[in-house]
Amino acid sequence: MSLRTTVTRLGVVAAGGALAALTVTGPATALDDTGGADKKPPVYKGRVTAKSGLLLRTAPTRGSKVVRSVPHGKVVTIFCKTKGDRVVNNNLWYLLTDGTWAWGSAHYIANIGKVPRWC
Repeated sequence: MSLRTTVTRLGVVAAGGALAALTVTGPATALDDTGGADKKPPVYKGRVTAKSGLLLRTAPTRGSKVVRSVPHGKVVTIFCKTKGDRVVNNNLWYLLTDGTWAWGSAHYIANIGKVPRWC
């Protein structure tokens, strides 16, 4: 793994930790271009397609620690996507926000509606 890849992954993990901290303290209110309060960020959804359930991890890598699993067919909330380890020809991973901030391989999550934004 290159130094750039390692640094990128560490940055994404750090961002995930910062995002998790925001859920505890609450986000600061931002102003939009019109000077009013910013709208909530878009909500992205997906359905787990892995027959035996989807393992959620601490980083977008196959070797990172498993945090929990999500059963087949469950609808999950996706915060954003990033590149990580390749899983069956797909290197995209989704940061999920259902209870814990954890990463799931996009290969096993079917988008419902819009494709998630980049992290």
